[in-house]
Amino acid sequence: MSIGIIGGSGLYEWDALQDATWVPVDTPWGPTSDDFLRGTLDGKTVYFLPRHGRNHQLLPSEVNHRANVFALKQCGVDAILSVSAVGSLSEAIKPRDVLMPDQYFDRMRSSPQHTFFGNGVAAHISLSDPVCPFMHSLLVEVATDVRDSNPEFGDRHVHGRGTYVNMEGPAFSTRAESEFYRRQGFEVIGMTSMPETRLAREAELPYTSLALITDYDCWHVEEGPVTADLVAGHVRANKTFAQAILREFVARLPDVFPSPAHEALRGAVMTAPAAIPEEIRRKIPWLE
Repeated sequence: MSIGIIGGSGLYEWDALQDATWVPVDTPWGPTSDDFLRGTLDGKTVYFLPRHGRNHQLLPSEVNHRANVFALKQCGVDAILSVSAVGSLSEAIKPRDVLMPDQYFDRMRSSPQHTFFGNGVAAHISLSDPVCPFMHSLLVEVATDVRDSNPEFGDRHVHGRGTYVNMEGPAFSTRAESEFYRRQGFEVIGMTSMPETRLAREAELPYTSLALITDYDCWHVEEGPVTADLVAGHVRANKTFAQAILREFVARLPDVFPSPAHEALRGAVMTAPAAIPEEIRRKIPWLE
């Protein structure tokens, strides 16, 4: 069993990861965000990728999601767990809580860069339920157990569902935008997870996400506007909690489990096999 973890800087700084070494991975889709930190955790191989680079030098819109997901597929991972910082759109979802999104709403403008298809092959995957239900349920269970068994995390709430609205960035929302998203009933807002979700499904890799609540976006006027310093402070405060969840999740994830991702391309490719260019087959080697 091999697991890919995409997350922010600092999450990979944990003693539990054994025999850790940084390894580069080349892809036909360009460079990944950084090298991968490969190690073992509870008998499983883990590939960790700092989404914005080890020095956090990449804007959300500069992250090469295609290269990142392709590289994980090429490394042979069986599943992807994403960790990201998000803003809350609900009074009940507080900073330093965690939420496991089960739905996404895409507000990005760069969607042509967030698919492996096109340029000679047309495919339309099903994304009605974008995260792997088995992994999602397990992650909710693990996060709850970690919270309940550690008094230091007793003030954190675990939210087992919610819609993640993915905005473009890099600026945070205007107050009008934030209020609009609240009226739609969305729970959290971020800048990175939706492209990963879609690409992981196209790569037939089970995917789920752990969202770390860092702020109330800007709708909560009593809390003041969201700033980079505010977000970074809550991310640092949640690092230990997130690492504990990740370790327990890796330990409990079975070698084999059901997921709609496993056969995501069945019936999805509209182009006749003989008409698919060889260059595209080299760039999407899992195409049948």
